[in-house]
Amino acid sequence: MNVQSLRKRLAPRLQLLYGERADECLDKMMSRIEAVALDDARETLADDAIWNQRDVVLITYGDQVRFDDETAEAKSPLAALAEFLSDFGLDDSINIIHLLPCFPYSSDDGFSVIDYRQIDPNLGDWSDIDRLGRSYNLMFDLVLNHISRRSRWFKEYLAGREPYTRFFIEVDPRTDTSQVVRPRSLSLLTEVETAAGRRHVWTTFSDDQIDLNFA
Repeated sequence: MNVQSLRKRLAPRLQLLYGERADECLDKMMSRIEAVALDDARETLADDAIWNQRDVVLITYGDQVRFDDETAEAKSPLAALAEFLSDFGLDDSINIIHLLPCFPYSSDDGFSVIDYRQIDPNLGDWSDIDRLGRSYNLMFDLVLNHISRRSRWFKEYLAGREPYTRFFIEVDPRTDTSQVVRPRSLSLLTEVETAAGRRHVWTTFSDDQIDLNFA
């Protein structure tokens, strides 16, 4: 890598973006680039690092590969995925599998989770996950900002049971929410009937995805 040439190419771009801070940003950027470019720097990466530039990650839904013969009913899509990768020798190059939401769900392609402790039976079960985990490092989409209205948590909230009464965000419908900007056309607040009466809960994405109250 020609450090000086790269520095000259980056300088005017950073000047346009950061003005007076351009030189400071350029110095920081170049120090990181130079460190990564050195072979010995790569070798000093911690053995327990989650991942780095040498890893190959497959990002997929759990049902993207299926058997289409008489074995289809006996083998799950997750089992099909494991066999597909092995049969085509991809397990020699891919070392991380990132599974998009694979839990039971009620909408939004898996992003409205009903139960975080189960694998969607349409995909397989935990034994399939265990099999994949023997050959690959696994990553999961854990949807924590909201949960399905069909979840046990929300049902317990509707019934007025503790501590679930504090799991969701109740908002007075007279509250001015006009400044809230989000890429959705559905109502921000959803009206529900609870044991304590009618309430309005915050639903950023849809009335099936009830926001969780991490406060």
